[in-house]
Amino acid sequence: MVGRDAERARLSAFVRAPDGQALVLRGEAGVGKSTLLDLAARLAAEDGQSVVRATGVEAESGLPHAGLHQLLYPLLPTSDDRSCDGRPSDDRPSDDRPSDAPLLSAGARAAFDAAFGRSDGPPPPVMALGIAVLDLLSWTAAKGRPLLLVLDDGQWLDGASAEVCGFVGRRLAGRPGVKLLVAVRADTASRFDTAALPEAPVGALGDADATRLLDLHHPQLGRQVRGLVLEQAGGNPLALLELPAHLTAGPGDRTTQDLLGLHGVPLPRRIQEIYAARLARLGDTVRAELLRGALDGSAARPGDGPAPIARYRMREVDEAVACGLLVVEPVTGELAFRHPLVRSSVVQLATPDQRRSAHRVLAELHREYPERRAIHLAAATVDPEEGVAADLEAAARSATRRGGARMAVSWLTRAAELSETRVDRSRRLGEAAYVAGQADNLGRARSLALAAAAPGTDESPAAVLADSYLALYRDGEVRATHRRIVAAVERLRDSPDRRPRHPDRGPDSPFPDEVLDRLVSLLLAVSQYAGNRATWQRTHEVLATLGELATERAWMYGSTWSDVVRHGAGWPRRVERASASLADQDPWDVTRLAVSAYHLDVLSPLRPYLERVVDRELDTGAMSSGIVMLHLVLLDQLALGQWDAAERTGHRALALATERGHGLFAHQTRAYLAQLAAVRGRTTEARELQAAVDAWARPRGVGFLTQIADAVGATAALGDGDYETAFLHAIGITAPGAFRPYAYQASRTLLDLVEAALHTGRAEQARAHALAARDAGLPDLSPRLALLTHGALAMTAEDDTEAAAHYARAQSHPAAERFPFELARIRLAHGISIRRLQGAAAARLPLTQAAKAFDRLGAPAWAARAHAELRAAGVAPHTPSPAPLPLTWQERRVAELAAGGLTNKEIGEQMRLSPRTVSAHLYRAFPKLGITTRAALRDALTRISQPTPAP
Repeated sequence: MVGRDAERARLSAFVRAPDGQALVLRGEAGVGKSTLLDLAARLAAEDGQSVVRATGVEAESGLPHAGLHQLLYPLLPTSDDRSCDGRPSDDRPSDDRPSDAPLLSAGARAAFDAAFGRSDGPPPPVMALGIAVLDLLSWTAAKGRPLLLVLDDGQWLDGASAEVCGFVGRRLAGRPGVKLLVAVRADTASRFDTAALPEAPVGALGDADATRLLDLHHPQLGRQVRGLVLEQAGGNPLALLELPAHLTAGPGDRTTQDLLGLHGVPLPRRIQEIYAARLARLGDTVRAELLRGALDGSAARPGDGPAPIARYRMREVDEAVACGLLVVEPVTGELAFRHPLVRSSVVQLATPDQRRSAHRVLAELHREYPERRAIHLAAATVDPEEGVAADLEAAARSATRRGGARMAVSWLTRAAELSETRVDRSRRLGEAAYVAGQADNLGRARSLALAAAAPGTDESPAAVLADSYLALYRDGEVRATHRRIVAAVERLRDSPDRRPRHPDRGPDSPFPDEVLDRLVSLLLAVSQYAGNRATWQRTHEVLATLGELATERAWMYGSTWSDVVRHGAGWPRRVERASASLADQDPWDVTRLAVSAYHLDVLSPLRPYLERVVDRELDTGAMSSGIVMLHLVLLDQLALGQWDAAERTGHRALALATERGHGLFAHQTRAYLAQLAAVRGRTTEARELQAAVDAWARPRGVGFLTQIADAVGATAALGDGDYETAFLHAIGITAPGAFRPYAYQASRTLLDLVEAALHTGRAEQARAHALAARDAGLPDLSPRLALLTHGALAMTAEDDTEAAAHYARAQSHPAAERFPFELARIRLAHGISIRRLQGAAAARLPLTQAAKAFDRLGAPAWAARAHAELRAAGVAPHTPSPAPLPLTWQERRVAELAAGGLTNKEIGEQMRLSPRTVSAHLYRAFPKLGITTRAALRDALTRISQPTPAP
């Protein structure tokens, strides 16, 4: 190796360091990254370390976890009878795996099985899979041999694998014996760009080293050619090696002309043209073999051990080896392309017919792997062919349920192109449009929907779906959207061409009724956001006219999303039954079911599944469903008192919704964050968010959000002790003594209205409202409503015996601990009541329980009230929490600018700091202030005395 002294020294120190770490080499094509990886691998092997190598493959960049599978394959344990690639164990070479492969924990094994498609469960989230990978690597290294993972062409790694590699790389510190070395191209975007891993740039060789390298390999060059090569190569080692060979390969003196002909062409393309010239001299048979290998990702430079899934093995290609296009790996004996640019050149030089022929061979090779087969089928077929179209459609459905909705859109579109009938073509385009809409590619959804419409017909259902999703998500348009969907449902219902519902129709059925189901589901979603009586009544009228065309799911959503007080009875068990097979359902069906579970207060059992799949949906799947999943996780965290986690989830959802231009989801997230701020006593923040939500939602008629805004106002006012304002907000949702039809917050704010009424001298109205809850059967609808109803009845009871009975029923409810904030409020009221009736000693237990719960939750206003009651009951004053640590002047200034809404970059420009330094100041300031998010900065800063004097 010529030159590279700094790089060699860094790699040597990296390889021999005792602690775990990661490093990314970044440079342009041909600069020598792969050679440096070879050096690191050789140094590690000489040092007695185990080396595992893998290469990103462009053809697999759309297959989730394909790259991770390739990287970990040599380390994974085998099952008793099958290998990771599905072949019988005795069909594998004897050196497939180390003989002492680890026995993974059940959780880690399940994570790998789900990620690599060896089980029917959903792929695990990045964190769960990353932890399983860390466990596997730590176990491997603990056997006594340190482990070096080497990944070349990281820019082609699929997104899911790159995310896991970044997660693992950031956590290798403190895990001795495991290192990760990655090479990526500087001119190609990849997930490693934002992985926050240490990087080492690999630049061009200096003039002296470039000259030395050229003279070592091409000493006979003339002075003029030598100068031209050095000038054109610009210190790129691959160019220095390849340009002279190209110039002297043919007859005659073409040096100057060839070099000048390449002048101005980007260097990687120049080198590709050199390789293309060599390929052109090969025979047709050899080029066909190279093309199959290139398209399949075989001969990737190389992994230790066999490929995880059978690859095409090139045969009879000695001619390509002789001319320097392929090399034989000394360790494995496998053929490998000399450089990724060779692979690109092979594909670019082939004609369309040659590529299709190669894809047909590869589709047959991968017949046991539907999604890989689909990639090759889509590229291999020209004329309509129903069998191929059906295979692509099946692969698309499989991909959708594994978090690959974006890939599914491409396959469905190609399936439509290959359909033999207009009906099948239109149906598949409509399906592609729907999936594109769920994947948040609303523009493409619209264009696909227009293509699905038959000439001369009314607007297609697919177009209605695409336009309605766009109008709802972007602008919160519920009135006109509702009318348009109703008209589309009625047209489809009355269409003479509509087939009757198939008796055995399941979720995979492609029958036309599926389009009707989607329209009905969207109609119900629009009605939920409208949140008013007239809209819901019209929706239920339409649903009733559908007869047997309306599925049980449609009635479930129509009942639980609309008015759980009047229509929710009997649905909880059916929701639980439907939740038993979430992995077999499309992501949008899962989120709809989870919304029903939320309204019935049985969301917690579904949350682990949502947390497992949300990352993949946000990454490569149904983005819109992913944002709704974040909302549902946030709501469950809020209910369970996991408020710090809820705040993190909320800000993640808000960032995504804002970035995607979803006005509806962004304001819905703000509404939930306002609820969180209200219960935490951050009144200023809660009211600012409430005002923003109300100002956006009320003119649009988005009652779902205006109800939350009123609920926020009531909760914030209760925390401040402003009971009159709390009462006014509460009756804006529903009048005392009744539950306004189709106002979903009416039952949820039961306790708020009762407490506000009691504290403002409206005891009769409070009592009427509690009795209305009892008479409406709220305790039988959901566990939370049972807790609230018994609490309200206890607070408004007309005699002590009744009050004691209802307090006991509330606090002893099996699900009471699942709703700690509501339970603590009821215990506080119980303690106050007991102290006045039975004396201080009897009140101490419920008051202590309430105070501890409020302290633990982080509800300071409520905690202060509970501790005041405890002092009145004779308990020693509560020891206040230690005062916040003082901020430095610079930390205070950075925090103030961040509280004002500036980004790290903008703060850095004002204070002449780097964004990373700004981030470090905030990282130190947050724990000093006792907060976890930027949104809490303003309130936290107002609680601090004068800042540290400026230097």
